[in-house]
Amino acid sequence: MTTGRIILSIAAGVAAGAILGVLFAPNKGVDTRKKIVQKKDDAVDSLNEMIDRVTGKLEDVKKQAARMVTNGMAKV
Repeated sequence: MTTGRIILSIAAGVAAGAILGVLFAPNKGVDTRKKIVQKKDDAVDSLNEMIDRVTGKLEDVKKQAARMVTNGMAKV
């Protein structure tokens, strides 16, 4: 399993748990819907941050690989 899939699975599990927690809380429907939207927004923001970090690391690896090829440290 790749790192991206693991991160996505964890994020999906956290989001599902948060939604279930809100659904079973004793609040009015309007309040519950607001909380669900807020949790969804938080989960999306968190996932976007994770994607940005992974993308940044991927770019670093690409740059390092290009330097290695340029310096003759890796065979193409």
